[in-house]
Amino acid sequence: MNDQELLRYSRQIMLESIDIEGQERLLASHVLVVGAGGLGSPVALYLAAAGVGRLTLADADEVELSNLQRQIAHGEADLGRNKAESARQAAQALNSRCGIETLTDHLQGESMAAAVAGVDAVLDCTDRFSSRYAINAACRAAGVPLISGAAIRFSGQLAVFDHRDPDSPCYACLYPPDGQGDQALSCAESGVVAPLVGLVGSFQALEAIKLLSGAGATHQGLSTFDGLSGEWRRFGISRDPACGTCGDRASAPRW
Repeated sequence: MNDQELLRYSRQIMLESIDIEGQERLLASHVLVVGAGGLGSPVALYLAAAGVGRLTLADADEVELSNLQRQIAHGEADLGRNKAESARQAAQALNSRCGIETLTDHLQGESMAAAVAGVDAVLDCTDRFSSRYAINAACRAAGVPLISGAAIRFSGQLAVFDHRDPDSPCYACLYPPDGQGDQALSCAESGVVAPLVGLVGSFQALEAIKLLSGAGATHQGLSTFDGLSGEWRRFGISRDPACGTCGDRASAPRW
């Protein structure tokens, strides 16, 4: 690190659990963020600001007026722009030294596998179950840690699946596919309070920084947050031997 970087990241470097070595690991890291909306906005901004060296932002959607209530990487001038490109510009304005790439097509099949290959962590900031299962399968196949977040109404949740550990559970262990596809609740149908996505996205960014820098311990289990009561709860997650993605008789991943 040069003198400017030492000054920029000094408040993190002074933390004993990060120090210079941890900051250097952040600067050498490459993170894939899938989804540049409500969750992906704070994720992209905080990871760029904190000094993650490379970010790949993936989103095929365009910024709409209803997004501006909570998707803080975008402004009125970005209406109609691709979300990944808009978030890239916002994150780049915070840290021009962060290398940021964008993927503006839907990730699936080979493109999903290629996007996951070679990164140090993946943050799932999507709102579709089909996307979550595909990201999970790709991360499991590549042995890449996955940090998953979700938010709707006043409820949020976070789980970390460290696929470097073959005994780690996966997203499909937590939510086995039931054939309903994307018929689950969405923010467009059910609403979401604006700061909730910032809270969950910030939680995802925090866990990514810990994982990449080596600070603290990786989050275990599932954490849920009730915004109306202000209460957090944590639940253990066990690997399901019958899981179709990571179980004993799991088939090859299908994205």
